[in-house]
Amino acid sequence: MLAVLARPDAVSANDSAAELSIGGLQFLRSNTIAIESEDLRISLDRVQVRYQFANTSDKPVTLTVAFPLPDIDLSEGESIALPSSDPVNFVDFATTIDGAPAKFQLDQRATVGGKDVSALLRQFKLPMLPIGKSEIRVADLPEATRAKLADEGLLMPAGTNDKGRQQYAAAWIAKTSAVRQQTFPPDRKVVVEHQYRPSVGTSSDTILRWVLRNNKSLSAEVQRYRKQYCITDAFLADLDKRAGKGQLNAAMIQERRISYVLSTGANWAGPIRSFKLAIDSGGDRLVSFCAGRLKPISPNAMEFSANDFTPDQDLKILILGRF
Repeated sequence: MLAVLARPDAVSANDSAAELSIGGLQFLRSNTIAIESEDLRISLDRVQVRYQFANTSDKPVTLTVAFPLPDIDLSEGESIALPSSDPVNFVDFATTIDGAPAKFQLDQRATVGGKDVSALLRQFKLPMLPIGKSEIRVADLPEATRAKLADEGLLMPAGTNDKGRQQYAAAWIAKTSAVRQQTFPPDRKVVVEHQYRPSVGTSSDTILRWVLRNNKSLSAEVQRYRKQYCITDAFLADLDKRAGKGQLNAAMIQERRISYVLSTGANWAGPIRSFKLAIDSGGDRLVSFCAGRLKPISPNAMEFSANDFTPDQDLKILILGRF
């Protein structure tokens, strides 16, 4: 969700893969710029959002506007699903203003326990997000560097090697934001469009299958799912028709999970006057999320719409089926 930065200097920014949520900045409420409409379309391979902004004042308003990319917690290691190997624009983010490609700056920083440790990484010439061509091998770092990074919490113990030597893994959080200056004139609407490739959490089975969700040892996790994705009894009944009640996952039902920070939409002046969300599951699959009731608009897609919409929570979407 597009947002106004809290301050100009805020940016100097089991077989399962973790989903990543767009978010991570502190935001400032704008009392003069309103979202006339937001059209959000989410699929497994693309997120597209189209805003129409209106300046409610009688003068031009220029703001520092940011679209935060997912926080990457490197302590989660290989469980993170990244769409791209680009260490900066790792979701292939792009934006247009009134139909024309817009320039933006991608700023990165690193934190540990809320403390900004970017300067320490720069001191040792280490990337904020060590993926792709920027990937680093901790074992290859000088011993003094490893010790300093470990002391500061940027490295965590990761077992020992065959010689009994302590191994370490990266443990900081990489934060990335697309930032630009945007002027909103008082006499016309401004159309802003973003698109990017989402990080999709995957599991080759689902804990919601009858035999698993009725396992007492898994009850806490099942309840977490039911709350996080607003799972209804009707949803589970439909799943049981597809998956059966056998021990094995004979129907090959899998999970896909997508997160999107929607709540920052409440940072603009007034509610979103016209909001539309379309979710394309890519096939005959079950979809559940908490924002509202979906209605079919095509064999593979469902839609939720609302007027004067004030988002008070973020989107966590669960898709179940064959992939």
